[in-house]
Amino acid sequence: MTGNMRLKEDEEEEEEEGASPIIYGDVLELILSHVPLVDLAHACLVSDTWKHAVSSSLFHLNKLRPWLVVHTQTTRSPYLTSTHAYDPRSRLWLHVDKPPLRHVSPLRSSHSSLLYMLSPSKFSFSRDPLHLTWHHAQPPLVWRTDPIVAAVGSRIVIAGGSCDFEDDPLAVEVYDVESRSWDSCQSMPANLKDSAASTWLSIAVNGRRMFVMEKNTGETYSFDPSTKIWNGPYELHPDPAVFFSAISFAGDRMILVGLIGDAENVKNVKLWKVDEETMECEKVGEMPQLLLEKLKNENSNLASIGVTMQGDFIYIHNTSGSGALLCCEFKIHDEIEWSIIENVIIISDKTRMGRLVFTCSDVGIHDVHKALSSDNRRFLYSP
Repeated sequence: MTGNMRLKEDEEEEEEEGASPIIYGDVLELILSHVPLVDLAHACLVSDTWKHAVSSSLFHLNKLRPWLVVHTQTTRSPYLTSTHAYDPRSRLWLHVDKPPLRHVSPLRSSHSSLLYMLSPSKFSFSRDPLHLTWHHAQPPLVWRTDPIVAAVGSRIVIAGGSCDFEDDPLAVEVYDVESRSWDSCQSMPANLKDSAASTWLSIAVNGRRMFVMEKNTGETYSFDPSTKIWNGPYELHPDPAVFFSAISFAGDRMILVGLIGDAENVKNVKLWKVDEETMECEKVGEMPQLLLEKLKNENSNLASIGVTMQGDFIYIHNTSGSGALLCCEFKIHDEIEWSIIENVIIISDKTRMGRLVFTCSDVGIHDVHKALSSDNRRFLYSP
């Protein structure tokens, strides 16, 4: 059946029912471009015509953008957690109302998209965009308190962060999601012995490798879980004035974000694109001074920042919990646009409830439908 025949039939049905004329075509798509994604999920169910209009609007007018998800968790058992999501497409905060998850240990995140919990009795992790599905596995053989954790393909890498009584502080284990089994690997490089924990290391992950960088020095190594081999070191220190840095992937770009100056006098925040084969750095932008002051929030000290990336978006926050939440978006020809995310209601929650855990993922209509149809989840607009 052609589009014209379907449209004619819809019009005839409407005339028979005595309803008002339905909006079609470009006008409908333009209207839908202003509608938040969670409401578009419902609009898709109106009719095939509306479903097509939603898809066309998302493709041509107001494209999907990665959601920033902020999990606010109490610091004591049972580790109660609330979740808020920011959709940059509509510039709205949502409260994700969901049944409580039984947390066996503090919630943690890694390389923007992975959530996990690690205890002596269980290792739990979630990789889907809205973290609807959790996988539970036996814990690694080596007990760890602050390891780096990364999902590389179908494998989960856990390295370092071991307790003092363990023999090897640099121990590496890989969990195969398909076979549900652990395997020991070559230990981390000896140069990382004094910093082999997520507190001191930043990681970036693509489909094949994990990159591990010492936040203060920029010393970097790569690990391939398929060959179980480490490579490096590489020096990711493009500016001698950088005293703290973090890496992650924004789409297919490895991005290095560096604080310039010192903790008591941060002069700038700069961004570099890293060639993952040569490890050479190319400067792509720097934070405007006005936004840097917002990030510091009148606090003279800025010792570290949290960086979350997905697609063309980079989110930066002050790890002390104060200051603005900033967004950096790559435009055409890798030009950069900076903005402040308004109405960050989760900042007050931190003081009241505890710690913040950030993730960032591509969320589509299918993900929203799946969330709404499972475990009584709801999306509520935050004030």
